[in-house]
Parts: sequence; C-alpha cells; structure tokens
Amino acid sequence: MSVGSAVSTSRHLVRRGGESNFAVPPAFVDRSKAFRRWAIVGEESPAVHTGFAICTLEAGGWVAAHVHSYEESVYLLEGEAELTTTEGTFRLGAGDYGVIPVGIIHSWRGLPKSARWAQMMAPQPRSRFGSDTYFPKEGSVPPAARVGEGVGIPIDVRDPRTRSFGHIEVSNMDLSKQTQDQLAVSASMRTALLVYSGITVKMMVDSDLGAQLSTMFMVQYEPNGVAGQHDHPFEETYLIVEGSVDATFDGEGYRMEAGDIAFAGVGCVHGFSNPATTPVRWLETQAPQPPGRHSYRFARDWDYLRSRIDPSNV
Repeated sequence: MSVGSAVSTSRHLVRRGGESNFAVPPAFVDRSKAFRRWAIVGEESPAVHTGFAICTLEAGGWVAAHVHSYEESVYLLEGEAELTTTEGTFRLGAGDYGVIPVGIIHSWRGLPKSARWAQMMAPQPRSRFGSDTYFPKEGSVPPAARVGEGVGIPIDVRDPRTRSFGHIEVSNMDLSKQTQDQLAVSASMRTALLVYSGITVKMMVDSDLGAQLSTMFMVQYEPNGVAGQHDHPFEETYLIVEGSVDATFDGEGYRMEAGDIAFAGVGCVHGFSNPATTPVRWLETQAPQPPGRHSYRFARDWDYLRSRIDPSNV
C-alpha cells in the first residue's frame, strides 16, 4: 500500500485529512467573517470539470450575498449554519445537503454550533481568468438573500419549501430499515437505495433535486464489499466519512481512512474493497452528470469479450 501523503498523476489525486490547509478564499476577503476553505480539487489538479473543497464557518461568522457561474452542491459534515437563497432561509445541520443552481444569489450565516461542509462545484471554477464569484450591489439583493434576514427553515424532505435540499442519516443506508414503518420519512424514490455486490448507494443531489451539472451521493460497502476495476466518461471525487477502504487508482494502491479525499479523472481505472469487519461510507461526487448508458466500463466485461473472440488468448 502507498503511504505517501499526496500522490498526483495525470488522472488521479489522493489527499490525506491531516494535510488540510484552510484559508479565506481570495474572493471572500472583506466579504466574509470566520469563513475558511480547504481547496482540494481544482485547476492545479488533474481535474477539468470538478472543483471540490471543505468549508468551515465559525459561530457568528457570515458570508456576504453572492452569485457563482457554477453549480454548487453542499453536504453538512458537522455543526449548523443558515443558508439563504432567493427561495428563503434554511437551517442546515449535520447530514443535510442541497444544490445551489448557477446564478442564484445566496449567503451564509454562522450559528452557535460552527459548521463544516463539503462543497462540490461544476463546472470547475476558473480563477486563472478572474473570479467566478460575483457580489451584487446591496440594493439589488432580494431581502431573502441578505445575511441574517429571515428565520431558518429546518430541512424536511416532505416540505415543498425545501425542494432543493435533503437529509441523510447512517440508518438510511441500512437495508433492514427501508420499510414504511421504520423510515424516518415516507418511502419514495427520494429515499430509495441501489444495492449490489455488498455496495449500497443513496442518491442525494441529482437532476431530481434540480442539479444539472453534477451529482452527489453516499456510498456504503459492507465487509468484503468489492467494486472491480473500472473507469468512467466523467470525473469522480470521494470523501471518506467513516471506516477505511482499500482503493486503487491507475494501478496504485491506497488504504484510505476517514477524512481522506481522492479524485479519479476520465479514464482513470479504479476499484475499491472493504478490508474491515465493519462498513465503510464515503461521499461521492460526479461531474459532468453520467450519461444514460455506458457510465461504467468494467475491465472484466471486456476481458470476457476477449475470451469469447479468442479463447486461446485467455
């Protein structure tokens, strides 16, 4: 297993949680208070579609109303914060997630519990051409998008006002708790799970939630869960939330632990296996959104074709 703290090739990247380097983003100097970000995947990485970061907002902090030229998805890892958009003010807690479409004015306000969240951006921000973040004049900002205005609505997937947001718990990944009487919310496609080969997937941010340029979802591998070697026609980023996983990218092996982040670009052959006796969970993003067919190219399928065409070559 590779034990290097950071490895980059033309198609993949691995960052350890202990490498975190939080700083105030240049665009938000003098336009925020107690807000910092660790930029992990961006222009300096092998990525061309993805921007991925971890953000923190301390109690009493704020981020001024602004607009992005990219789609932004967020997942609260811990704490609480208020996010205000043109649709209202929403109180986000650990496990909440949502999408902020391109061009939507939004702002953040810190609450007594400081917050930490994952931030997915697509298309990738282009700092080399200047800012992709714009700050409207105060008079042009709708009241709902001004810092500190309004009372935050808790995220409730049954409430139409929170149509751009959702919530996930560890129990939502438990197959034994997917019956109508045990689910925290009503059974529907928004709470459905995809299950295969010891792997459970729960979609979070996708076109159903309003996203157009990226996806975000939670993945859980049971003990001995395996995904064979494969690649995609899109980019993926992985943030390990709990447990550990053995991962390979471009033939290089890594033992990834909670807090570690990895990125796989288009054509990066990768695979995962759970070496532990307990489940491993990670947050995963994709950009652009996957096509309707041929999202996966599994090496074993093409090896099978080779055996059918020329059995002597196996």
